[in-house]
Amino acid sequence: MDGALEVYRQFGTEDALEYDDVIDGRSTTLFGIALDADGRAMAGMRVSGPYKHVDEVHAVASWAGLPGEDAFRRLVADQIPEGVIEGKAGWTVRDAEHRSVLADWIARAYVHSMALLGVRYEVGVAPEHALRCYRSSGANVAWWIPASSYPDDRYRTVPVWYDLQNYRSVATESQVRLMDAEYSEFMAGGHGLSTRWSRSEELA
Repeated sequence: MDGALEVYRQFGTEDALEYDDVIDGRSTTLFGIALDADGRAMAGMRVSGPYKHVDEVHAVASWAGLPGEDAFRRLVADQIPEGVIEGKAGWTVRDAEHRSVLADWIARAYVHSMALLGVRYEVGVAPEHALRCYRSSGANVAWWIPASSYPDDRYRTVPVWYDLQNYRSVATESQVRLMDAEYSEFMAGGHGLSTRWSRSEELA
């Protein structure tokens, strides 16, 4: 979270992190962190959920009063019965030598989180300039919902979601190969990665 805060501050969007509200960890189910050889955090992401009701989903709440609110709510409400988590706070160190590689890793980490937590769907919002990255790992874009200026007028942000049952048909071949390799590493490491996991603490 400190890495995310530093990066978000560089863009003046730190309010979107809601750092003070989430730093106690209670609203976070899973973290993903990329470390360099010296143990420095170079990139990260976090996941909340699974959710029981659409009103719990921060991405949906952030759309309140905006065009497309009802459509966004219906989209997520229909997914709730098969499990929904929310991907949040993706970041990379701005001076990282291989920043695009780290960004692609974040996009893959969101897919792995669905399998780790035993849900079919993951929902979030993404600025239009980042859509290529998330699409590369299988994200669907709700183009029929008008973009918002979240977190401020510099951005055009749209709802996105992953479906564990069809992400491979959307993702690029290179990202699918890497996800398959990472999945195999999870299994070989004895983590028991499967589509029926329900709580991240079972990985301990």
